[in-house]
Amino acid sequence: MSVSVDPTSVEPSQNHSAPANPGTPAPAGAQPPAGADAPTPTGASTNGADALRPHAEDAFAAELAALAAHDDRPRPARWKLSPWAVATYLLGGTLPDGTVITPKYVGPRRIVEVAVTTLATDRALLLLGVPGTAKTWVSEHLAAAVSGDSTLLVQGTAGTPEEAIRYGWNYAQLLAHGPSRDALVPSPVMRAMAEGMTARVEELTRIPADVQDTLITILSEKTLPIPELGAEVQAVRGFNLIATANDRDRGVNDLSSALRRRFNTVVLPLPETPEAEVDIVSRRVEQIGRSLDLPSVPDGLDEIRRVVTVFRELRDGVTTDGRTKLKSPSGTLSTAEAISVVTNGLALAAHFGDGLLRPGDVAAGILGAVVRDPAADRVIWQEYLETVVRERDGWKDFYRACRELGA
Repeated sequence: MSVSVDPTSVEPSQNHSAPANPGTPAPAGAQPPAGADAPTPTGASTNGADALRPHAEDAFAAELAALAAHDDRPRPARWKLSPWAVATYLLGGTLPDGTVITPKYVGPRRIVEVAVTTLATDRALLLLGVPGTAKTWVSEHLAAAVSGDSTLLVQGTAGTPEEAIRYGWNYAQLLAHGPSRDALVPSPVMRAMAEGMTARVEELTRIPADVQDTLITILSEKTLPIPELGAEVQAVRGFNLIATANDRDRGVNDLSSALRRRFNTVVLPLPETPEAEVDIVSRRVEQIGRSLDLPSVPDGLDEIRRVVTVFRELRDGVTTDGRTKLKSPSGTLSTAEAISVVTNGLALAAHFGDGLLRPGDVAAGILGAVVRDPAADRVIWQEYLETVVRERDGWKDFYRACRELGA
């Protein structure tokens, strides 16, 4: 016996990430999981225009529509775009009518092509990398381009229950009438299976191992059993799953070999060159800044380069010229953290300065990103200031700002 999941059972405008306890209302004031957007309140705008962070399919709707209009290549079942168009959406390009598709990911083209091709097969995709390598960002945009909906999301945490991946119950219905189709609360993964869409599982290795393994049957048999009803949900064509994992979290909840075999793993590297990282930071800060009415990025390119230089040197353990070896702090100093430092600096410049990003605006953010361990990291930071920053031409204002903070 198979059970179909009625797509109208969950409002399409709402975020579909599974709550910690499906079927029960969230407490007043509860916040959405990290990386997820809050559900749209009844009667509120659902077009994403007023959202602080619109979903990818809303923020880039014009680009997706333009790609669909020019896309004459074969599309897998239920895909909104062909694999070629999905890759173009991620990597950027110019369409025949002159429409510019902005790059969402700056990195090796082959990585994106392998990821897109994986989703066109029956194997799930695992995006692996150190923190800040755009795993979540790439996952969201892949789902938006493939299915037109990036919100079928399960946020992995140490407390993620099995119901978040399989299904839960409306307990009022369950107590009143017993197990039934009406009492069933589908998870984002179940919805994706029934509708032939792309589901996302964030931070897979943070989910307890026994909960992780509920994915094995889903990914191998493309079936989700419902023993309480003597039924099952079979995945329809178009269904697939994208998971992300932080390779710094090995040993937290390692994937079983059985589960790992169900994924094609794609490793997202850190930006290869300083120029590429500056480009990534500039693009993201500009996007974030527009939503917050902050000054434009070109006014702060010098400081963006400075932040990226500091992060890369401390991350790599050597100065850019290769002459001085450095100790690396305990933090990851990722591209995502650089984006946060610059965005915070722009806010300081806008609200407490003259609107121009200056060394003093980014100094505090850099200090907070570098010094995670107050004892060991502070020593490393002081050594870097005195041996590298102090002697570098054009960095005196930054050196003074950092020294004042340290004092």
